[in-house]
Formats: sequence, C-alpha cells, structure tokens
Amino acid sequence: MTDGERYYDMTNVERYYDAQAQLEWARLDRDKIEFAVTLRALDEYLPPPPARVLDIGGGPGRYAIELTRRGYDVTLADISEAELVVARERAADAGVTLAAVVKADARDLSQFESAAFDAVLLMGPLYHLLEEVDRRQAVREAARVVRPGGIVAATNITRYAAIRFWAKRDPMRVVNDRGVYEQQIETGRTPNADGFTDIYLMRPAELAALFDGIGMSHIVTIGCEGVVSMIREKLNELEGEPWDYWVDLNYRLGKDPDTHGLAEHLFWIGRKT
Repeated sequence: MTDGERYYDMTNVERYYDAQAQLEWARLDRDKIEFAVTLRALDEYLPPPPARVLDIGGGPGRYAIELTRRGYDVTLADISEAELVVARERAADAGVTLAAVVKADARDLSQFESAAFDAVLLMGPLYHLLEEVDRRQAVREAARVVRPGGIVAATNITRYAAIRFWAKRDPMRVVNDRGVYEQQIETGRTPNADGFTDIYLMRPAELAALFDGIGMSHIVTIGCEGVVSMIREKLNELEGEPWDYWVDLNYRLGKDPDTHGLAEHLFWIGRKT
C-alpha cells in the first residue's frame, strides 16, 4: 500500500505512546488476568519454541520478553521509538535477548520477507486504526509474513469497553461528553480520545471478518478478561492455587461466545492455510 492509498496518519498514536512509554508495561501489572489468559492462549496455540515470532505493536515488550524466556525467537516491532527503548531496557533487565527490536507500522511490514515467521502477534495495532482499509491492510501484512501453517493472533478492544470503564470510574464523564460517547457507540470511532489517543472499538464479529478471504482459518476467539471484566481487583490479590484456578476458569469461559461482548479485549487466533 502506498502512502497515497492510506486514509490515516498514525502521528497521534505514535506521539501518545512516545509520551507514555512505560504505561503498557504497568497496565499489565494491573490487568493480571488479561496478561495470564493471553499467555495461556499463546502457550496452547503457538507452534513450539524455538519458532520465529513477530510481535508487531508489542510496545515495551511484555509478551516478547515472556515468549523469549520460553525459548522463542522473537522480533519486536512497534511504531513508537520510546516504547522500543523501554523494551530493550526491560529485556536487558530480564536477562533475555530479543532477536530484533525494530520500528515498523503494522500496515507496512515490507522490511520483512513473506513467510518469514512461524507466528505473528497483532495485539494492539487494530484498535488504533480508524479506517477499515487500514485495519484490513494490517491483517493482510500479518498474513503475508507468516508461513503457511503458521499462526496469526490478533486482539481488539470491544465496542462497549469504554462505556463500561467510565460507568465504573466516572459516570458523569459520559453524561458530560455524551456526543463523543454516542458516536463511539454508533461507529466505534473516537479520534484523539481524551486522555488516550485515536481508538476504534470493534463489535466481536468485526475482528473475525477482517480475516475472511485472505487464506486464514479460524481456530479460537477468547475474551481475555473472561467473566471478570471491570471486576477483577480482588483477583489481583490472589496467589498460588486460587489464582491458578481463576486464570483457568476465565480462560475456559473466555472461549464461550456469550462472554465476548462484555470482555474488554478479544483475542482471535487463526492458521494460515
């Protein structure tokens, strides 16, 4: 895709993550269930190590570092230079060596050869691309650089996640900015969201539809928060067997489509045919 074909400039997104480079690492300390359930899915569905993995949009490297610890050969790519600096520092602190840490836009992976990876993670870019043409381009690029038989794993943020977030934390925010949130409910789009950046929130069926017709077969879709979206604070206090049980419970229930609309993040996993 040429620059003239793109509808959307990622400057807002890049600027936000350059200014908040530590935020995503800290967020997954707070959202422990999401992190644990996502790792459980990767453990189950990724090809075994030392498979080659491209983590595109992986920010500070939380998943890239964990997968490297498990023996994978992981290339981390992100649009934010500041996030990549954090990733290098965190990897060094963890005593692991990432295969590569590079700047890249999910819509243009031309620096990587076709079929170069055994698995591609697209766990972030899709919910910052406001235009469908850009989301489809990112998915096509992920499918291009994964080998036949390889795995693509992608996440979105669900359509009503922000509404539920503010209902818990500050209901008057939605009342006072109802035009913004009514538009978000109707279209999923919020350019330059207050306190965040450009965001597109999907309905569950939209994530799967992005992979139609590009040679990908669906394996599983998982609600990363299972049934504890927005109510998981007490779970973060658990350790040992009780924690393991709740991770397992939410992993199992997150595969039930009845949970998908109220999860904050959906995780789609498919195989290149």
